[in-house]
Amino acid sequence: MAARRARRLLGSLCIALLLAQPAPAARSGSRSLLTGSLVRTFTPFYFLEEPQDVLSVRGAAVVMNCSAYCDPAPRIEWKKDGTFLNLVSDDRRQLLPDGSLLISSVVHSKHNKPDEGHYQCVATVDSLGTIVSRTAKLTVAGLPRFTSQPEPTAVPRGGSAVLSCDANADLAPFVRWEQDRQPVPLDERVLQLPSGALVISNASDSDRGLYRCLLEGSAGPKYSEEAELTVLPEPEEPQPLTFLRQPSALSRLSGQSALFPCVATGFPTPSIRWTRNEEELLTEGSGRFQLLAGGSLEIRDVGEGDAGTFTCIAESGNDTAAAQAELTVQVPPEFLKRPANIYAHESMDIVFECEVTGKPTPTVKWVKNGDVVIPSDYFKIVKEHNLQVLGLVKSDEGFYQCIAENDVGNAQAGAQLIILDLAPATAGPLPSAPRDVVATLVSTRFIRLTWRPPVSDPQGDNLTYSIFYTKEGINRERVENTSRPGETQVMIQNLMPETVYVFRVVAQNRHGPGESSAPLKVATQPEVQLPGPAPNIRAYSSSPTSVTVTWETPLSGNGDIQNYKLYYMEKGQDTEQDVDVAGLSHTVTGLKKFTEYSFRVVAYNKHGPGVSTHDVVVRTLSDVPSAPPQNLTLEVRNSKSILLQWQPPPAGTHSGQITGYKIRYRKVSRKSDVTESVGGTQLSQLIEGLERGTEYSFRVAAMTVNGTGPATDWVSAETFESDLDETRVPEVPSSLHVRPLVTSIVVSWTPPENQNVVVRGYAIGYGIGSPHAQTIKVDYKQRYYTIENLDPSSHYVITLKAFNNVGEGIPLYESAVTRPHSDTSEVDLFVINAPYTPVPDPSPMMPPVGVQASILSHDTIRITWADNSLPKNQKITDARYYTVRWKTNIPANTKYKTANATTLSYLVTGLKPNTLYEFSVMVTKGRRSSTWSMTAHGTTFELVPTSPPKDVTVVSKEGKPRTIIVNWQPPSEANGKITGYIIYYSTDVNAEIHDWVIEPVVGNRLTHQIQELTLDTPYYFKIQARNSKGMGPMSEAVQFRTPKAESSDKMPNDQASGSAGKGSRPVDLGPDYKPPLGGSNSPHGSPTSPLDSNMLLVIIVSVGVITIVVVVIVAVFCTRRTTSHQKKKRAACKSVNGSHKYKGNSKDVKPPDLWIHHERLELKPIDKSPDPNPIMTDTPIPRNSQDITPVDNSMDSNIHQRRNSYRGHESEDSMSTLAGRRGMRPKMMMPFDSQPPQQSVRNTPSTDTLPAPSAPPGTDHQDPEGSTGSYLGTAQEEDPAQGLPTAHVRPSHPLKSFAVPAVPPAGASYDPALPSTPLLTQQAPTHPVHSVKTASIGTLGRTRPPMPVVVPSAPDVQETTRMLEDSESTYEPDELTKEMAHLEGLMKDLNAITTA
Repeated sequence: MAARRARRLLGSLCIALLLAQPAPAARSGSRSLLTGSLVRTFTPFYFLEEPQDVLSVRGAAVVMNCSAYCDPAPRIEWKKDGTFLNLVSDDRRQLLPDGSLLISSVVHSKHNKPDEGHYQCVATVDSLGTIVSRTAKLTVAGLPRFTSQPEPTAVPRGGSAVLSCDANADLAPFVRWEQDRQPVPLDERVLQLPSGALVISNASDSDRGLYRCLLEGSAGPKYSEEAELTVLPEPEEPQPLTFLRQPSALSRLSGQSALFPCVATGFPTPSIRWTRNEEELLTEGSGRFQLLAGGSLEIRDVGEGDAGTFTCIAESGNDTAAAQAELTVQVPPEFLKRPANIYAHESMDIVFECEVTGKPTPTVKWVKNGDVVIPSDYFKIVKEHNLQVLGLVKSDEGFYQCIAENDVGNAQAGAQLIILDLAPATAGPLPSAPRDVVATLVSTRFIRLTWRPPVSDPQGDNLTYSIFYTKEGINRERVENTSRPGETQVMIQNLMPETVYVFRVVAQNRHGPGESSAPLKVATQPEVQLPGPAPNIRAYSSSPTSVTVTWETPLSGNGDIQNYKLYYMEKGQDTEQDVDVAGLSHTVTGLKKFTEYSFRVVAYNKHGPGVSTHDVVVRTLSDVPSAPPQNLTLEVRNSKSILLQWQPPPAGTHSGQITGYKIRYRKVSRKSDVTESVGGTQLSQLIEGLERGTEYSFRVAAMTVNGTGPATDWVSAETFESDLDETRVPEVPSSLHVRPLVTSIVVSWTPPENQNVVVRGYAIGYGIGSPHAQTIKVDYKQRYYTIENLDPSSHYVITLKAFNNVGEGIPLYESAVTRPHSDTSEVDLFVINAPYTPVPDPSPMMPPVGVQASILSHDTIRITWADNSLPKNQKITDARYYTVRWKTNIPANTKYKTANATTLSYLVTGLKPNTLYEFSVMVTKGRRSSTWSMTAHGTTFELVPTSPPKDVTVVSKEGKPRTIIVNWQPPSEANGKITGYIIYYSTDVNAEIHDWVIEPVVGNRLTHQIQELTLDTPYYFKIQARNSKGMGPMSEAVQFRTPKAESSDKMPNDQASGSAGKGSRPVDLGPDYKPPLGGSNSPHGSPTSPLDSNMLLVIIVSVGVITIVVVVIVAVFCTRRTTSHQKKKRAACKSVNGSHKYKGNSKDVKPPDLWIHHERLELKPIDKSPDPNPIMTDTPIPRNSQDITPVDNSMDSNIHQRRNSYRGHESEDSMSTLAGRRGMRPKMMMPFDSQPPQQSVRNTPSTDTLPAPSAPPGTDHQDPEGSTGSYLGTAQEEDPAQGLPTAHVRPSHPLKSFAVPAVPPAGASYDPALPSTPLLTQQAPTHPVHSVKTASIGTLGRTRPPMPVVVPSAPDVQETTRMLEDSESTYEPDELTKEMAHLEGLMKDLNAITTA
């Protein structure tokens, strides 16, 4: 029979038509199982109306609405509290024709409440199924009674009054009001609150009378007592501001209205305004927010976004009062996804999907044909709300409903399941039973089955298989299909451990399913039972330092629980602590006060730890603060008030939320008479009403809801004798006296003669020749000050100004000359234009000592010090306080910042990263203060750059359209020394950043050159700076489009871009200059007129020869004038300076003019720079670390200075040595284009006027840097077989344009597309030829393999120094100054000739 059923199932055909609403087909494996079934359609069956919640009173009639649609018509029944009602014999309850329930008279008493409860409508269609409605609640109001009654009230005309009439909450909607036994009309001036109270605003004479409230009920109204409302005339004196009714917390459903009462009284009449979450709420012109009578707020159509804290603020004159309340918005369950109708066959698995939302989060249960579905092995709740049915049987057919419920409502949605009947298989041979079904792998939760094809089809290539399995003794059979034809194994998963299953396999061909194999019983293996999570874990704080955690025994694996482990961790920390627990609860002690902790529990059995519970978070209880407020300072405002200022207790000592501060103060003369003042959370308080000329002591303590913490020490201040004027600045001090010492000046003064103006302090300015260099401010009580750290024998100007809160007064000036070191006398200096005032005996306090600055972070420094006037234990027992001041010298005019402290340390925050600060401290005790201490310095730590490089510009290099120059400025907020930049560029601004081409640049560079770009292409450039802490942000993308075509009038310097050195400096020869020799050396083969070239060649040669002859004559003349004494002096200087003169020392060589450099370099043809490395570079070339020659570090530092001071295309003076260049560039690998090595051509200018250096006989002259040929009088031919095929460095000689370039050697190939990355040549006759690939940017995004470039060693430092000294020994730059002017004139004449 089972075989016939399988044959019918797997041989069915597709359904031709699906009627009613679309429904998904259940799936098993990869094939649809809705084939060949007899067609059945879904039946529409749903509720037209569902019952709603009802509030009624005793004796009233109630109708619970319900109607359902179906064909045939459904049968309606009702459930109350889950039990069907018998309506046939019920006199009070009856079923209406549409299915509604009528309760004719509600019965309700204290001990009998038969009608109150939850009602549900049940609709049934025989042979189809049953559906249930949502649950509706019937609430019956209690007996009418008043919890408060109106009381006689008096209200001033124009004021507000509230008459209370509070009934039990169920009856509040039935409250009505009467005035003089007549109904009270409600309008914009008269409002009835939801509680039943009556609010009358803007009272007038018509409002006076007798008021009473009444409760309407079925037995007639019930009246309250009457109360008289009296309207008084407007008061003449201000009345205090008080609240008559304050808002209270509300919870409303989405879409309902909310009303916050707020009524205040006082004179002047209070004005009311509202805020929500501390933001002003606009009630005028707003449709949903309305301000009602008295200032109450009504919110219509409440939404989830309205939830928050609403504050009512009442203002009357200078008085302000506020009251706040929370609004909670709840949302009934709503369906985001409803269950859908499903077709299925027996043995299939299906899932009904249901997705709901609501606030609070709804719970979901499933109902089948009116009965609750109980989860089991075959009915499972998956993905929180979905229902999964495994191994369908015919009895599973019917209506399934998803019912969602939360505290504020419930909703239902249903779908129909149809189990299709199967059609018979088609005619044809069917497969026999599969052979040798065995379980090849048996685990705890899965089994692998294998078999052989049936005898009827031994190959089995076209057969598919279905595997039917069930638990032994269960009639629900599930099916699993193979994934492809011919497959003879399957993995059955999601099984139960230690359970016996029965398997059988059926083969299927194109005619249908065949015979079933014999049943195979397989038992899964037992599973090690580890404990599951402990349910119902709860945690609550039992004290400010302890938390109690409770839990229950795990539901699974609980056979032999050995112990539990409780893990807990402070919120925000990474370290978790644990404790072993034997029972089901534990109290953790020693915790921090008012701190959040997370807790979890893991159960252990003999097999090990089980599954952890979820984390529960709880905050320990608050307590009184454990430390006093910090830095209490006093400021005397006038004769009757003192301003107190302080800082909160240190972090970690609050032990809760600070709710306010308690201030205690007393007269110093009467210590037993203490006054208390409780303030808010502000950090200052003005104490008024004090006595004149009286000294008061103050102390402050912080408060939480638990009480008051420890107070500060007593701090004293004395009020003024009289109220002084502070509407203008103080007058000039009456006298100023100075007493100069060697390194200090003692300044003393007397206050202004007009004692009626407030003086807050004195400002002392001083400086050499000007009093504005330094300014020091002292307290108003001080009459002397010592200015220290001055220079001996120096003339100082000193100014003194009194100041107050309005500003500084008129200054008084004096001058003094500090004494020399040898003068130890103590004679006072005579003061001009001031009456003599004896210097008071100085008895200042000793300044703090041992000031230290400890750097904590990029913006925080801790200042500590010692006070020698304290006992050895450094315990402060009196009312002294310390003033810390700090500043930075960048910019130079930065003012000091100060702060007061009452301990021997202070934490200075809000500093700038990587900035040097200086700190000093002074101590004040009563009327005495010390001088400032010795300064301490500290530099904050670096921070990653917080701004990108700025002023990024991209320009095209003149004459080289494929080369661009990127310029930029350092970041505004570098936050440290910039160690490098990275240039990103791409043709696609939206490309991922890792797809951009990068160019690293060292940190002291602000310009970079990029070559071999594609013509007429937009490029985008970004720059990123880095320091020792990391990378900063990128700059905005800058777009630049390369020119459309390469210009045809390139300068001669650009002819051999493949062999020219990077950044070689082109000399501007005028717009009419053309390449010589008919353009044979033009990189692009552009034709040039032979006549023009020859003419220009003759002019250049002639002018060059004349210029060089003049220079030689001048040099000989200057040489003869040089005395032997001057030669020795220069030799001594050069022996000290070494080779620094031409290695980038910006202090020695400052390029005053381009032509002067030309002349200077022309006179030194033998001075070969070891490495003509310009500052503006192309892609950095990797160096081989084995070739680096150590050089003097001072040389490197000069190179860096020179590079930083003179940028652009440089002459020979700015070129660094090869060793210096290696020392400053990082060792790195760069991608190279894979292309064959190409021999470059060196253009060797002919300089016959220059002497060729002599070489030893029999040896080849080798240039250390491969650039000798550019300087020799006779051009040396390169041997292609011996020289490295590299791009040669062109010497950037400023006057090389006046030499005639030689024709390239025959057979030398030239490729204008070669990149201009400089590679140095090393002639090695005994070495084989090395193939070197040249660097090229190439096509964006192309991957290139990295390739090292071998660089020859630099010449010895001593040799280079000697060469420089030899070439300089006969010239004095100062003696050539006049000749330089003549040469400049010659150059201008040359420009005029070539232009003409």
